[in-house]
Amino acid sequence: MALKRGMDVKMEKKEIFKTVDHTLLTQTATWKDIKQICDDAITYQTASVCIPPSFVKRAKEYVDGRMAVCTVIGFPNGYNTTYVKVMETKEALDNGADEIDMVVNLGDVKDGKFDEVLEEIRQIKKACGDKILKVIIETCLLTEEEKIAMCDVVTKSGADYIKTSTGFSTAGATFEDIELFSKHIGKDVKMKAAGGITSFDDAIRFIELGASRLGTSRIVKLAKNESANGY
Repeated sequence: MALKRGMDVKMEKKEIFKTVDHTLLTQTATWKDIKQICDDAITYQTASVCIPPSFVKRAKEYVDGRMAVCTVIGFPNGYNTTYVKVMETKEALDNGADEIDMVVNLGDVKDGKFDEVLEEIRQIKKACGDKILKVIIETCLLTEEEKIAMCDVVTKSGADYIKTSTGFSTAGATFEDIELFSKHIGKDVKMKAAGGITSFDDAIRFIELGASRLGTSRIVKLAKNESANGY
């Protein structure tokens, strides 16, 4: 989805919100905090609310069909075993998750064990069935060659999205990474830019480059005239 810079501002922001996974993944998040981002996500009609697995069941009941619930698997380091990630995924789905964002095993990526990374993603996608799976490759920790290799792995895996970042490492999404993804992913793979999206201008640029999801909490905070810090 490409946005025209001449669009009416209200419509432009509405279209941006439709791409946002409104996110709260901090370790100290309370149920009160989770309810607030659910309320905000419903108000601004974001694509989903992305929250820790422990809150999925309550959040799903709370939003009551008004908002998709996304959660994270193997987060944020990715070094859980495949078995644990698959079980995490199944439990999250049983609790009502609509979308799963998983972190790959970065040690395997660094070791060039791309067949093992591929098999893990395939197992998690099998557990997801028709639910959306996004694959976080943590771009800030990878070389360009590793990023390109992961574009191929994610394409082969059957996952729905390749995602830049957890927001918990050394950096978040960059325009350059989304440009790189767009050149190397398969036609059925979508892109999610996450972490460090600090303004509506940033959001528009990521969308213009081809990202169809944005992982951020700051966009809604800006709309509410709150301090745009955090994820």
